[in-house]
Amino acid sequence: MNIVVCVKQVPDTATERKLRSDDKTLDRDAADGVINELCEYAVEEALRLKEAHGGEVTVLTMGPDKATDTIRKALAMGADKAVHLVDPALHGSDALSTSYAMAQTLKKIGFDLVILGSESTDARTGMLAAMLAERLGAPQLTLANKVEIGDGAIRVQRVTDYGFDKVEASLPAVVSVVEKINEPRYPSFKGIMAAKKKPVQTFGIADAEIDAAQVGVANAWSEVTDFAVAPPRAAGTVVKDEGDGGVKAADFLASKKFI
Repeated sequence: MNIVVCVKQVPDTATERKLRSDDKTLDRDAADGVINELCEYAVEEALRLKEAHGGEVTVLTMGPDKATDTIRKALAMGADKAVHLVDPALHGSDALSTSYAMAQTLKKIGFDLVILGSESTDARTGMLAAMLAERLGAPQLTLANKVEIGDGAIRVQRVTDYGFDKVEASLPAVVSVVEKINEPRYPSFKGIMAAKKKPVQTFGIADAEIDAAQVGVANAWSEVTDFAVAPPRAAGTVVKDEGDGGVKAADFLASKKFI
């Protein structure tokens, strides 16, 4: 079984994140890049499925040259190989453009199962899995906290607001997972050393037959029109309860448009 895990390098959430002044896109050089936390759960689930059913795990990422650090982390966890989609023309692609570029690449490398984290910590759209499934013509099984494969079908337990849904589909399919699905393994020293020798294939937009007119900041369907630096945190407000504390609290929440 050919399992492809889509991973993303994101700015470290422990550092200050900034937008570029020229095109209002995320300044990825302003903070250290790390593997998206939810992508680690996707890698772990792919490895567990491989251990149970055989096959290989391929890591796919789209990002600048520095995203190779994220690729190596996934390979050190145990993935077999990687594909890095990197091209200056991809800079500033929004979720819709990204799904197009990733789908084109997936069609090139082939897959039986695509696994993603449910969202990234930078954009937090949570839409990529659904967009990929639509572009690939494959079933989508999102927000899974349990995955089982057998008899050519995939079954997941899907997290909902009211509990769980049990969903089944035929392969190939696209699955997104939540953080409660497993506990990602730590790369061992042996795994880290082995990752240096694992194959990483580099794709440009021409290699994946990606139309440059459909990607990049100039062709994005969404854009940031303006931004400002957040003001310093002000001193808190102390409310004394003189029998009307509830009213004062409600008025404060209303002034902040929470209620």
